[in-house]
Amino acid sequence: MPFSITKEKLERLAVVQEKLSGRVEERPLGEVRFLGAVDVAYRGDWACAAFVLWDLLLGEAVKSKRVAVEVGAPYIPTFFFLRETKPILLALRGEEFDVLMVEGHGKAHPRGYGLASHIGLLLSKPTIGIAKRPLRDTENFTRVGKAYVSVGHLVTLEDAVRLVEMTLDSGYPAPLKLADRESRKCLKRESVR
Repeated sequence: MPFSITKEKLERLAVVQEKLSGRVEERPLGEVRFLGAVDVAYRGDWACAAFVLWDLLLGEAVKSKRVAVEVGAPYIPTFFFLRETKPILLALRGEEFDVLMVEGHGKAHPRGYGLASHIGLLLSKPTIGIAKRPLRDTENFTRVGKAYVSVGHLVTLEDAVRLVEMTLDSGYPAPLKLADRESRKCLKRESVR
């Protein structure tokens, strides 16, 4: 893994995250038909991102896409965006959706700027942060079933919670469950070993 980062760089990145958190907007959603979901799985030096397009009217997935890429950064708590941005953006390339569920926190982050906020700000699209557990010393989330839901960007917490509730499957949003499953399938491909 070619990526290395010093403590000083992380401190500077933390300041940048705090500044960018001020650009995160909360606004009510209009009509939503297509909900995107994205998740990333890892094995060794490979990351596999999966995108799932969920049709709320039909209540099912209508498209999925998988992308494999070499891992560009190590896992560093509260700096998840360093590791996941590239594979997620590759998986989202050319895709259309009304709102995106991101497996990762949004405003429910110690600096108010998690992965979901970062992706939303980069794409200028509504995003919802969804995680399986909260980060320490955070708020700005609501627990829905087994999911911790927070604002990513361009959505209110109320709208985010409503969309998660509409797609719950055994306590977790079905679109993200499918994205997780697809990302793991991608790791089993012959070229990713």
